[in-house]
Order: sequence, then C-alpha cells, then structure tokens
Amino acid sequence: MRRRSFLKTALKVTAAAAAGGGAMTALTREGVQAAPDSAPRMVAFPDGFLWGVSTSSYQIEGAVAEDGRAPSVWDTYSHSFGRIANGDTGDVACDHYHRYAEDVELMARAGMKAYRFSIAWPRVMPQGTGAVNAKGLDFYDRLTDALLAKGIQPWPCLFHWDLPQALQDRGGWTNRDIAGWFTDYALAVTARLGDRAKNWVMLNEPSVVAIFGHGTGGHAPGMTGRDNCLKAIHHQNLAQGTALAALRQVGGKNWQLGTVLSLQPSWPVGGLDSNYPASLMWDAVWNRSCLDPLFKGRFPAQLEAEFTRIAKPGDLERIKQPVDFLGINYYSRMHQQPDPQGLFGTGYGSAPEGTRKTGMEWPVEPDGLTEILAELQEKYGNPPVYVAENGADYPDTVGPSGRVEDRDRIAYLRDHLLAAAKAIDEGCNLKGYMAWTLLDNFEWAEGYRRKFGLVQVDRKTMERKPKASYDWYASVIRNNAVPLR
Repeated sequence: MRRRSFLKTALKVTAAAAAGGGAMTALTREGVQAAPDSAPRMVAFPDGFLWGVSTSSYQIEGAVAEDGRAPSVWDTYSHSFGRIANGDTGDVACDHYHRYAEDVELMARAGMKAYRFSIAWPRVMPQGTGAVNAKGLDFYDRLTDALLAKGIQPWPCLFHWDLPQALQDRGGWTNRDIAGWFTDYALAVTARLGDRAKNWVMLNEPSVVAIFGHGTGGHAPGMTGRDNCLKAIHHQNLAQGTALAALRQVGGKNWQLGTVLSLQPSWPVGGLDSNYPASLMWDAVWNRSCLDPLFKGRFPAQLEAEFTRIAKPGDLERIKQPVDFLGINYYSRMHQQPDPQGLFGTGYGSAPEGTRKTGMEWPVEPDGLTEILAELQEKYGNPPVYVAENGADYPDTVGPSGRVEDRDRIAYLRDHLLAAAKAIDEGCNLKGYMAWTLLDNFEWAEGYRRKFGLVQVDRKTMERKPKASYDWYASVIRNNAVPLR
C-alpha cells in the first residue's frame, strides 16, 4: 500500500498491577509517563483479544502417501530437481499427522486459544473433485476434537497452497472452472467439521500463490507469465466469492467466514518520486488485486484493463461477498523501483540504510504493520481483523542449557505486537494475533534451512524443543500484554 503519514502517537503509561508482575500500561495518544516502579512496563491488549498460532498442512503434516492422500502441486514441485534448497521435500515435514496430539499440547501449555491450520485438499479429495476420502477427513476430525478438548478454537483454512496435482493437470488456478471445484470441496469439509469448527478461512495469500506460483515460477506449480499470474488471482477471488456465498447459505450465522491476505506496504525505494509509479503498481498486484474486488467490487486501476479481459460479466458481484473477518499476514514492507525485466515492470530494492533484517534478509519494519492496519481502517471499512501470520526466520543460537535462545525473534515479535497495539489505540478493529509459526517447518523453496518456529524440531528424531520465544509468547498470552522491553 502507498506510503502514508502516520499519527505520531506514543504510549502513555498508566500504572496498574499486572497479573504476571510488572507495571501494566494502557494506550493513549499522548506521551510516555514513567511507571511507578522499575519493573518491566507492559502494554495491555483489550479483554477478549484472541491469541494463537498458525501453520499449514504441507509444511508440517508429512504422511504424503498415507490414508488415501494424493499428490499436491508441492509434492510434484519439491521432487523436481533443483527447485528446493538442499533437495528438501515435505514428505515427512514435522510428522504432525502422527504427532498432532503432542503439538496441541504445546499450544495448550502456552495458553493459546486459537489455532489456524489448513486442510490438505488432496487428503480430502484426492482427485480434487468427486469422491471424498473419509480417512483424510478423519484426521481433521481428530485434530479438531483434540483442540476443543484443550479449550483451543480451531480456525481451519481451506486452501494454503497445496492444490491437488490432479486439478493442476486440468489447468489449476488458471482454469475458471476451479471456482466450482473449490466450492464443492469447501462444502464437503464444512459438512464434516462445521458442527465444531466455527471460524472458516477460505484462502491463504492468493496474491502470493499467483505471483510466485504462476508468474515467476519460484513456487509450485512453477508456471510463469503475467497472464497466468492475473488469471490465478482472479480465479482465486472468484472461487472465494462463490464458496463464501454457498457456505453462507448452508451455515447461516453459525459460522464466521473470512479469508487471509498477505498485505505488505509498497514503498518507493529511497522515497524517490521516480520510483513511486513502480511502488503503486506493485501495491496493485500484491495488495489491491485481492482487497479491492472483495471490499469495493472493483479492480485496481493499474490492472483494470487486464482483469476486465479475463473476467466475465457478473464476476465482481460474485467476488464482493460480506466477510465476518479479514486475516492479514505481515512480515515487512516491499521497497519497489522500476525494473524492465520484472513481471509488472517493477523490482525489489533496498530498505533504508540501517534497517535491521531477518535471516531471510527481510527488513524488520514493525510500523509497516501499523500502516497496513490503518489503511484497512480508513479505506476498507475497518473490518474485524486478525493478524494471521507474523514472525521471522533467525538462525538457531543454542544456549548453555541446550535451548535455542532466539532473542532476535523475541524482539521481532515484541516490536510487532507494540505496533499492533498502536493500531488498536488509533481505532483499528484488530481482534487477535496468531504467530507464525508453532514449529520449524518446510519453508517452501527454502526447505528446512529457514527457522520460523517457536519450537525447534529435531530433523532426525522429530523431538519438539520449545525455544525461548515460546516461553516469552506464553507470558504475553498469560498477561494479555506485551512488555515494552
């Protein structure tokens, strides 16, 4: 989204006793007032704020050939030579399929109240359409019941990138018919789990699926080209709208229905006017190609002619469906400049000098989260919002006790939670936060070399070892507050 001026508000500290010790603070629009003692000051979140964690099926489940599951595009892609770092695959991943009870216990121990996980479409419908695989749904039955037994809300996501290969063979997201295929699949899953799971996510990051999977070829299914990218965006939007309408008819008010978008502000490199058109184009591709049809019933101006050519009459009406919530995934800003070789004439440039970076070389820019939330408040009707992913890759640093002492990750999470708290103070309708992610997992094209988890996973034994960040996050949840330092 375009660069904008922020309300330069700070935090005012109001003394109150925190349940876990330390001085609790409340957010106002003035300055910082010292707490009455030297204990760590904490910024409180609203009562009822929902704390949780997110994962995805292909990244953690494993068991890719068990109980009737068929290959996904990521099985095919990861087994293609040279596609994934170190030749890694998701064949075993974190073995969550067999160890889900242990993972649910880890969530419960930390006090988490929500778990966003994804359903593997090829586990439920191996051919993508037609026959439902009961054994595949049995797994999600067991997982849902295990979560509820621990007081954790299940937040199933119907699609997190692992499209059945059988559907890719028919064109996948570039085939308009997928809107109906996805809706049939959504109805089958919700019919089985909808008596217990009440919060349903349609898609995860449709623009990312389109850009990297269908535009640049860096993700599965490895397609390239601007036209394929835009078709994949439009058909995901269309599938989402079609499914939302169908589920609303079936579930009525029993379900909360929404979706999850990757939203990252797009800034011109160096703040230069000459880079502004590139940043605006990339904002249209990454952010507004999904936001504008859903909330405004229109295509972004920069892409309107191309989307109009792909769409059919009535498509925007099908896409513009009411949602009960919007999930957003935020990691960093995107700094853009012209690039004639880029898919849309744009390319990534450097963040301002001195900006901290994660292990993935992503800029650490917490105020970008405040910026995105403010944009949703001001331009998209201030919908109920959940941060559905936020986290960072850092190399494991093992301390004397044998535990990973991931202080950089703690600082990253703290700073982003403070940015979220600022957005709430400024009127954003933010209802919850789900960290990315529970476990070190298969990080797509990066394989297992990138570590985003609150919990370390031994690649040989699959032993789970909570990191320092796991304990820190548990403390945040327990106090419903984040420390200022």
